[in-house]
Amino acid sequence: MRDIEHNIIVAKTIAFSLQVIRYCEVLDSKKKFVISNQLLKSATSIGANVFEAQDAESRADFIHKMKLASKEANETCYWLLLCEKSEGYDFDIALKQDLDQIMKIISKIIASTKKIEREE
Repeated sequence: MRDIEHNIIVAKTIAFSLQVIRYCEVLDSKKKFVISNQLLKSATSIGANVFEAQDAESRADFIHKMKLASKEANETCYWLLLCEKSEGYDFDIALKQDLDQIMKIISKIIASTKKIEREE
């Protein structure tokens, strides 16, 4: 089993996924099924891709999986923006703040991994 507590991005994406699951349960209770479903898929996919990247076959594979996580994070940002701008969605700004932090970390990881790759 992986040591997720000492891997900041893995721990943060798992915690974020759990927050989104709870938020989507609230959305479901208000019959906001379409947005809830889209948000749940993209948000949990961030962590799934980050988690999968931990066992990448190469540095290029690692970068690819982290880029997929970044794309899912951007999609999640879109769905959260819709929730924030729509009436009746009880938006929690902490979700957006946590996602922003995750996106910055992923971006930094990709950039630093590419730099290491160029230096070799």
